[in-house]
Amino acid sequence: MKKLGFGLMRLPQTDEKNPKSVNQELLNKMVDYYLEQGFTYFDTAYRYHLGMSEVAIRKALVERYPRESFILADKMPTFLITKTEDYQRIFNEQLEKCGVTYFDYYLLHTLGTKTYANTLQHGGFDFVKKLKEEGKVKHIGFSFHDKAELLDEILAKHPEMEFVQLQINYIDWDNETIASRKCYEVAVKHNKPIIVMEPVKGGSLANVPEEAEKLFKNYHPEMSAASWAVRFTASLDNVFLILSGMSDLEQVVDNTSYMQKANPLNDEEREIIKKATEIINCSIAIPCTACEYCVEDCPKRIPIPKLFSLYNNQKQFRLVNSHMSYYDNLTEHHGKAADCIGCKQCEQHCPQHIAIVEQLKEVSKVFDV
Repeated sequence: MKKLGFGLMRLPQTDEKNPKSVNQELLNKMVDYYLEQGFTYFDTAYRYHLGMSEVAIRKALVERYPRESFILADKMPTFLITKTEDYQRIFNEQLEKCGVTYFDYYLLHTLGTKTYANTLQHGGFDFVKKLKEEGKVKHIGFSFHDKAELLDEILAKHPEMEFVQLQINYIDWDNETIASRKCYEVAVKHNKPIIVMEPVKGGSLANVPEEAEKLFKNYHPEMSAASWAVRFTASLDNVFLILSGMSDLEQVVDNTSYMQKANPLNDEEREIIKKATEIINCSIAIPCTACEYCVEDCPKRIPIPKLFSLYNNQKQFRLVNSHMSYYDNLTEHHGKAADCIGCKQCEQHCPQHIAIVEQLKEVSKVFDV
């Protein structure tokens, strides 16, 4: 299996405001090209695109290619489980939506302090073990967004987990909150193969500040900024797959081109990335990856990731006036940053552990004038 996986979290849309409006025709072309280049791994989840990701990949992949020609991964939404019976109901729904009889890889989705406790309470680990015994999944593991100490505890108590999916990229490598390096080292200690998610940090490492872009282009004029981010993770010994959430055909073409061989970074390239990290850290105000986990339960329907993106762009390029129209459009039918009531439901779902309520206050100071 080649190291690049197709993440189905940020699919092309026909309506930018509606995550359910997957552009099926374009997705089909992206899937075709990806497979033609010899790549086979697809990663979806129950809540991606508000439930439409699984349906879209059925249409683009399952209904158009032999089952043995691809590898399909799906995830159990641990954050939606309220009773043991939910596991079987949701799994059956996933099989139906994807149009398959088994998954190659199956994950307990986004384990952290709260979801891990919930999974223990309702028997989630026993459930996925049973699925493997029944042949309904081939490999079981989990994705993780929390401290390295908790990851160590989970892997020690659940050695049946065959792999772990971690957020790793060069910006988060030494970040104390995300702790990519520490989590990586824990997985290595437990001899668990690693799947990398967010290697380009929600696309933010594909559009780096001009100073960092120059560092990359001076060394490799033909290579994209995103390629540096993905190759950083591909150079880690225990990583067997890197997921990239691709949104258009151009990204698929770019990613598959440099990941055919996935050459590891040399010493000069590592030094360039170190310098780029320092530059980027000075320019990113809010480290949001636009996963949108925060928006589903927001009582004021605030489009949090989109507002954060505008704010980051404003901080980097000082384009407040030109961004006001975008802000007005975004908030015409949704809540403004100033509408936040501080309930912090969003913060409970944020994999980046962002103090969202406080950051929305900063956004409001800029745009709610």
